[in-house]
Amino acid sequence: MANKAYLNCQTRLLAQEGWRKRLKETGFFDRLPVETIAVDDALGRVTAQSIYARQSAPHYNSAAMDGIAVRASDSFGAQESAPVRLQLNAVSAVFAPGCCYVVDTGDVMPPGTNAVIMVEDVHFDGTQAEINAAAAPWQHVRIIGEDIVANELVVPEHQTISPVDIAALLAAGLETISVLAKPRVAVIPTGDEIVATYRELKPGAILDVNSHMLAAAVRDWHGEATRYPIVRDDPAALEKAVGEALAANDIVVVNAGTSAGTEDFTATVLGRLGEVLTHGVAIKPGKPVVLAICQGKPVIGLPGYPVSAMLTAELFLRDILLERQKLPVLDPWQVDATVVRQVPSAVGVEEYVRVSVGNVQGKLVAAPLNRGAGMISSLTRAQGILSIPEGGSGLNAGSVAPVRLLRQSRPEQNLLAVGSHDLALELLGIHLRRRRGNLSLSCANVGSMGGILAIRNNEAHLAGIHLLDPATGRYNVADVEKYLPNVAWRMIHLAMRQQGLLVASGNPRQIQGLDCLTRSDITFINRQRGSGTRMLLDYQLARLKIDARRINGYEKEVGTHMTVAASIAAGTVDAGMGVQAAAQALGLDFLPVAAEQYDLLMNFAPHDDRMALIIQVLQSAEFRQEVEALGGYDLSNAGKLIAVGSAGTVMF
Repeated sequence: MANKAYLNCQTRLLAQEGWRKRLKETGFFDRLPVETIAVDDALGRVTAQSIYARQSAPHYNSAAMDGIAVRASDSFGAQESAPVRLQLNAVSAVFAPGCCYVVDTGDVMPPGTNAVIMVEDVHFDGTQAEINAAAAPWQHVRIIGEDIVANELVVPEHQTISPVDIAALLAAGLETISVLAKPRVAVIPTGDEIVATYRELKPGAILDVNSHMLAAAVRDWHGEATRYPIVRDDPAALEKAVGEALAANDIVVVNAGTSAGTEDFTATVLGRLGEVLTHGVAIKPGKPVVLAICQGKPVIGLPGYPVSAMLTAELFLRDILLERQKLPVLDPWQVDATVVRQVPSAVGVEEYVRVSVGNVQGKLVAAPLNRGAGMISSLTRAQGILSIPEGGSGLNAGSVAPVRLLRQSRPEQNLLAVGSHDLALELLGIHLRRRRGNLSLSCANVGSMGGILAIRNNEAHLAGIHLLDPATGRYNVADVEKYLPNVAWRMIHLAMRQQGLLVASGNPRQIQGLDCLTRSDITFINRQRGSGTRMLLDYQLARLKIDARRINGYEKEVGTHMTVAASIAAGTVDAGMGVQAAAQALGLDFLPVAAEQYDLLMNFAPHDDRMALIIQVLQSAEFRQEVEALGGYDLSNAGKLIAVGSAGTVMF
């Protein structure tokens, strides 16, 4: 039955509307528990009822200025040609016509007085005060209730408390207020393969990060989250855990077990405990989401992959949490951006793609990040999300699409690096932020040729490149001149770096060089076509007359040096081509093949000072030391200009 429901997927909009409508029918949005808290703790909370003042503010007539308190009628007729003199009295003295009192801001107005003359307008002469202008009644006096009157409305019901509301409530004599209680949300991780700590990890085991992420999201959406122990793939155990969570919470989130596999029991269990409204939504990632109501409470089953779990939580959990608390559901900040490369998508599924967003010389561009549902890195690196409608087959490179910005991102503060991967770029981003805290660097690893094309299309601020020209033995200039003949660019040197074969620690396969890759007992992992590392490998193989077809794994491609290193460290393959720093980072052995030149191709408007800032970082001793400590780098010429514009004038 669950499988059949899963096959009959609803659209995202239908699922959201049906979910909210059914919850409203149960009274979920009307059952609003209340708690009393101190006003000092009320920031961001929502008032349960209208709140009225206990006292007036101010609660006495007070001087609003430093000066003298007078009876206004005693000052009438005063002018520069005929000043009026008033007798200075002590505040404790009985009021008499023609007298005045020295007061400071906030002092109680002495009996009989109704105006204050600023000290700047008073000339003191012994026991008298001389004034040259008349005072109007209640001039510079704060009267009782001027701000707030006792029993007057201070904050209406269902208002989110701000810092200024706290001041008003305290001024009105209130120390505690009634607020809507935060919804209690249970987060239940499930799965035989899930472990609680990294110490329990072994092949086939997966660390539970989702429950921590989802609990943090609940707190970010003003809920009260409780993480439950991991529940194994057993229907009875899951039913028991959900039942206990329902008894103690307002909302239950079950993570994983929502698909249609033999050990996916979430939909079946929720069907026994209540009503499953939806099992399967036509979105990607996140299709196997489960929406149910059990004991009058919402229960949501989220897919197990982190990207899917977070996306479906944002789509189906966030808004009901906010609505339950009468908090506003704000429309996301959305911009139109040019997509820098093709994004294919399946027809019939609404797909969400996380992207980096930047403003390149006035053009908003979006660089798609890795799209795997398990790619946690895409969650942390994304500045926005674009959606591909279910009726579309994807987006072409250069097309303009709406992008929902995340974390109040500001595209103008984000630099886009689209090109070859290098560990030094991550350090460059850190150093840029140290010097200018609002500046960030986002990297899209598409290879050197992809970087050149991004610069040509005005879709990146900079591109890391390391392209060897076989005819001249020089790096980068020939290819840049060829593909950017009419583009204003600058090429800045970053580093000379060692490229070579990465092998397991101790080199157990006794790999001595590239010629060993053709051995039948050696497996290899390659970089993607268009990357400088792939081009260098192909150049060296041709030079040594080695047939790439004889290399077991030559066709297996990955996008970064660190992915190559991780595959070798895990024992998945025996060797791969990469930089020495990647080998050092993961404790691998390194067999040098060639030293290569890694440069940054720059695309900045003439008035943009960020290029100068990048060069300052490259030339700084701190940056050079940190990069060279990675292993295999020489930054002695970092920051030097190599070539400029279409002429390609070589400077280095």
